[in-house]
Amino acid sequence: MIEQRRAEFAALAGEVAACRKCAAMCGRRPVLSELNGAVGARVMFVGEAPGRQGGDRTRVPFSGDQSGRNFERYLASVGLTREEIFITNAALCNPRTGTGANRRPTRSEVENCSEFLRRQVEMVDASVVVTLGAVSLAALRAVEYHQLSLKENVGRVHAWHGRWLVPLYHPSPQVLASHRREAAQLEDYKAVAVALRRAERGGGRAPQEIKRGSKRS
Repeated sequence: MIEQRRAEFAALAGEVAACRKCAAMCGRRPVLSELNGAVGARVMFVGEAPGRQGGDRTRVPFSGDQSGRNFERYLASVGLTREEIFITNAALCNPRTGTGANRRPTRSEVENCSEFLRRQVEMVDASVVVTLGAVSLAALRAVEYHQLSLKENVGRVHAWHGRWLVPLYHPSPQVLASHRREAAQLEDYKAVAVALRRAERGGGRAPQEIKRGSKRS
């Protein structure tokens, strides 16, 4: 079964590499390969888009820049390592301005990647899905609809699509400075450990319907 999923993932990565849906992205290489993590990982993280100095350069999401360093510190705070997770993005190519600076992916760019995201969720089949920022949380609605918002549901565990979903803020320096400080983000990450415990008790599955989220185990 796992070998079949690996083969399907390799085929998906090939499809993504050949994608030309976004005019502004046609000169970019999508960040999706075996470097994203193991198919079959217990936890799947979904970010916004590869950073120019991060995933777009290293080919590994959330690595090589300050966002990546923050992310690894938060992972370690709940006892997780890169080897235990799969990480991807709502938009698989780096969106940037004419001057080369990172920018937020447009709604159409995220929509163009939505089918790729849905297939990743199914192939990885993680019992816990964690979104990093409002863009990735919204992107999951195309996989299975939800009414969650980052502001109201951050750091809480929700049943979603037969999995446990944890919305978190993006670990970028800008977000740390303006929206969610380090201490609060470290507290939020404890919900990932709660979700993992729930998954273990439930045999890896969550109820299909969304229930009121909780930070407690």
